[in-house]
Amino acid sequence: MADTPPFPDDLIETQQRLHQARAEYTALCRALPWSVEPLPGWPGTAHPHTGEVTGGRDASPGYTPEQEAEEKRLWDLVRELSVAVSTHPYWATLEKDAGLVKARLELKLHPKAQPDAASAAGGGAA
Repeated sequence: MADTPPFPDDLIETQQRLHQARAEYTALCRALPWSVEPLPGWPGTAHPHTGEVTGGRDASPGYTPEQEAEEKRLWDLVRELSVAVSTHPYWATLEKDAGLVKARLELKLHPKAQPDAASAAGGGAA
């Protein structure tokens, strides 16, 4: 980061919030049913030699209204924070070359921008 100007605090904080929102969104999606709408499952296929059944899927009950609302809320937050990071005025201060890509990656990996940085510093969000 020696040749990249220091990141503004608000940009680091927004990147941290983006990391956290993405982590929450990913965790939620892993816990949700595989289909938004209720759908039947299907049987797997038995291997002809071993008899092991692979594939197939249990029926999906679909999302509850609460799950659907939370998924939408988190996705909207991820999108909003992504736009805020990518359109921050800081980026206009850099050369429009590979240095911009390098700086963007440095921000993503910045220690203060990690999702647990605020809680580790004692400033966790409510």
